[in-house]
Amino acid sequence: MTLNVRVSGVLGDFVAANVADSGAYENVSEYIRHLIRRDMERAEQEQVDRLKAELALAFAAPDSSYVALTADEVIARNRGCLPA
Repeated sequence: MTLNVRVSGVLGDFVAANVADSGAYENVSEYIRHLIRRDMERAEQEQVDRLKAELALAFAAPDSSYVALTADEVIARNRGCLPA
């Protein structure tokens, strides 16, 4: 995939400062790939954090709030055939 992006002003200056001889990246493409990877990692971490929060709530719930279900009942519930 090829992307064309136009940045100017402060954004352009910032990119230029991070690329070339004095910057951390050899070229703009390398810098953009790094930013995309970092954003992907951030999104993945947010998903992990949400899952951890949901699990913490589940483990903190009293035993009386749990209901025994068969595998078929769980499948039916997840398909929307049974009330939650």
